Amino acid sequence: MKLENYEEYDDPILYDKENEPFIAELPYLLKWAERLEGPIIDLACGTGRITIPMAQNGHRMIGVDIHKGMLQEAVKKSSKFDLKIDWVEQDCTKMDLTIKSNFIYSVGNSFQHFLTNDAQDELLVSVNKHLEIGGIFIFGTRFPSNEELLQPSTEEYWKTYTDNDTQNLVDVYTISNYDSLNQIQHYTTIRRYKNEAGELIDEKTTNIRLRYVFPKEMERLLHSHGFQIVNVNKDWKGNPITNDCYEMIYVCKKIK
Repeated sequence: MKLENYEEYDDPILYDKENEPFIAELPYLLKWAERLEGPIIDLACGTGRITIPMAQNGHRMIGVDIHKGMLQEAVKKSSKFDLKIDWVEQDCTKMDLTIKSNFIYSVGNSFQHFLTNDAQDELLVSVNKHLEIGGIFIFGTRFPSNEELLQPSTEEYWKTYTDNDTQNLVDVYTISNYDSLNQIQHYTTIRRYKNEAGELIDEKTTNIRLRYVFPKEMERLLHSHGFQIVNVNKDWKGNPITNDCYEMIYVCKKIK
């Protein structure tokens, strides 16, 4: 997979400011890690948002990502601790690691970055190749509800947060357009930076595309690549999927 569609990740510092505090996946993944022996592979690990705390809980981790800048920040952050983490710059669809694992996971809805059927197939072949028979693969992806797909194509306010370094307020807006034929949502994110007086001092715009997969489609896809679906949850607390959920968390077992 070519390094494209990554504007949102070209600034690892900004990514961590907006995402690092959120570790809802951690307790769920730790429960599974306690049942499974050996090294754990974190696919599309980014700056190590979950990889590092998993290692801090005593697990040997392998973080794989294609984005050099994100991995460099992960190495910088983890170097402050004595942790068992191998950071690997590789395409997740073409992984070539020297080990197999009993546990592979991917968080942050990274599955949606694989935009084509071929890319999804290559990812699952790659995961299967590195997973032991009976091993577990866990990943999340956004639920393709009407509310999620049919968002307004005009600029819409999303959230405001304070930049911890500058103390400036950052107003975040989004524009979305859903391509039904390709099941891809085109997102534009606009960040407007304001000083203490409320004056606009900077503006940054990024674009990203995300593939949506429907539950029955995912069921067929996973089965065709040798996975049995153990659970489908609507969140990282383990609650069962519903028609009004926002995420689908898949727990899969390699059976062939």
